[in-house]
Amino acid sequence: MYDIFVYLFENCHRTDLAQDNELIAKKLSAAGFEESDISEALTWLAGMLHAPHRSLEPLPGPARAMRTYAPKECAKLDAGCRGLVMHLENIGVLDPVLRELVVDRAMAAAGRTLSLDQLKLIVLMVLWNLETPASRLIAEELLSSDEGRLPN
Repeated sequence: MYDIFVYLFENCHRTDLAQDNELIAKKLSAAGFEESDISEALTWLAGMLHAPHRSLEPLPGPARAMRTYAPKECAKLDAGCRGLVMHLENIGVLDPVLRELVVDRAMAAAGRTLSLDQLKLIVLMVLWNLETPASRLIAEELLSSDEGRLPN
């Protein structure tokens, strides 16, 4: 599923995803992705596109509130993943509503746990699908792995 996210980000327009799932599925199949992975990714994206994020009341910012994770969320998102979400919120990439959407989509992703790289792709897909100004600016940072970086 995560390879499909990278492919979609690099090769499709966001508006394509909202309009024609059958065409996107054909493109993905032609690119060599398996049907089960395509179905899983399109289902995940449909959940993203239909999330009630825009109708939510504004949530308090990090200066006024702290996000506490449920045990189920802690099991899926380790300390590194939760730290990334907090960091992105602290630097203004995520507001509290986007943070909740990222956590929702992370919980909807397959697998018992998520790696930091998988969560980065989820954040990128959320930002890209919502056409946030930061999505292109932080794409390189989110897509780069820690192994390719020089130590601080």
